[in-house]
Amino acid sequence: MSNFILVWVRFSSNMEQTKEIKALFTLIDDPDEEIYSSISQKIVAYGKGIIPNLEHLWETTLSEDVQQRIEGIIQKLHFSDLRQDIIQWKDTEPHDLLSGALLLGKLEYPDFTATSALQDLEKMRRNIWLELNSFLTPLEQANVLTSILYKYYKLTGNEVDYKNPDDFFVHKVLETKVGNAMSNGIIYQTLCEQLDIHAKLINIPKQCILAFYHSDYEETHYIGNPQDKIHFYIDATNGNAFSHADIDSYFERINTTPKPFHFKAQQPTSTLSILLEELSKCYGRNSKAHKQASITELIELLQAKS
Repeated sequence: MSNFILVWVRFSSNMEQTKEIKALFTLIDDPDEEIYSSISQKIVAYGKGIIPNLEHLWETTLSEDVQQRIEGIIQKLHFSDLRQDIIQWKDTEPHDLLSGALLLGKLEYPDFTATSALQDLEKMRRNIWLELNSFLTPLEQANVLTSILYKYYKLTGNEVDYKNPDDFFVHKVLETKVGNAMSNGIIYQTLCEQLDIHAKLINIPKQCILAFYHSDYEETHYIGNPQDKIHFYIDATNGNAFSHADIDSYFERINTTPKPFHFKAQQPTSTLSILLEELSKCYGRNSKAHKQASITELIELLQAKS
């Protein structure tokens, strides 16, 4: 008897929910913007499970204005889902740079799954691993990475192009083998982490540079200048190596005095914030203004203290 009552309560609840959703849908075309804003917030509160209903409504309505409103609500639902994913990622220690970068791909491709990207990365990792051995010097390790990534797989690093947001999305870069310094740098660092190679993105101003650290360097315990524990540097755009003299020369050109923090490993939250700041410049047109607002919110989430 109790099971029957429970089923009936659920059935009644679902019936009431269905009625409310239908009522909300009939009000999407309300000309009053305040009413529409309230309606859209209530619809978004149902979560992304309501998206198929909205898509069906879009297909069966003749009004372009209503269709645009439905599209806007669907975008809000996707972003709300992504926002929760980013919060969960940030609350999980340690922060996995690759996972965070793949999540950001949902800004443009909300339905994509990471399976293909992870498979592509695993193929790269395995091919590099086959060429490595314990007797290689750090520079020889870097040469193997450069040879496999940039020559065998023909990974290309374009100059930052604000007309092509795909260059910023790691899953698209793994698919097309065309990225920029930031997306390539994330791929390079991820492979190094998986292969136990001591290379990390660092905080060189306006550059995406990886440092190959000494194997005994531990940032949390080292009290000296991290630069003293760096063998050399790698340009993530193309895999070319830089010397200490090259980096010193760069600081002179930009009239900046190098500080120890410039040579510390960049935190994943900082890396993703920088990537998002650059990505936002791809959406300067009025039709994409909502994307800039969404990106700004994600940056604030990443930079907020836990």
